[in-house]
Amino acid sequence: MSFDDIKLLLTNKFGESVITGEERTGMQPALLVDPDRIAEVCLELRDNSKTHFDFLSCLTGVDYGVDSGRFGVVYHLSSIPYHLQLTLKISKENDRSEDNLPSFPSVASVYRTADWHEREAYDLVGIFFEGHPDLRRILLPDDWEGYPLRKDYKTAEYYKGIKID
Repeated sequence: MSFDDIKLLLTNKFGESVITGEERTGMQPALLVDPDRIAEVCLELRDNSKTHFDFLSCLTGVDYGVDSGRFGVVYHLSSIPYHLQLTLKISKENDRSEDNLPSFPSVASVYRTADWHEREAYDLVGIFFEGHPDLRRILLPDDWEGYPLRKDYKTAEYYKGIKID
C-alpha cells in the first residue's frame, strides 16, 4: 500500500478534514492529521487489514520554537507483516505557559508502547496527553521545574543544593 493509498483510505473513512496536510520531502513522507482525531486514525491504521500498522516504533514531542508558539507530536508507525512505515504528525498553537500545557489525545489505548513514549514527551517537552492512564514524569524527579527540551528552557543553577553544570 502506497502513501497515497493510505491517505485515500483515511479520507474515505473519516472525511477530507482528517488530513490537514502532507510532507513529501525528506527521507520519510508524513501525513499531517487533525490532532483531535489522532487516536481514531491510529486505531483504524492498526486494525485495518489493508494497513495493519501494528507497531508504534517512536513517538516524539516537538517544540517548534518560541516564535511559532506551536507544539506537536510525531508518530512513527510500522506494519511488521506488510513491511511498511508511516509517519503521522499533529500540532497546535499554545501560549507556552506552564499552567496551560499543549494537549493532545493519548494513543496509549491503541499502542501500549505509547504509555512510555507519551510520559517522556510530557516529562521533557511538557505535552499533556488526554486520557493517558498514568501521565507522570518518567526521567526527571517529580519536583523538577520546567521541561528541558523546550526551546525557551533555562537550566537551574542548583537542584536541592547540588550544582547543575
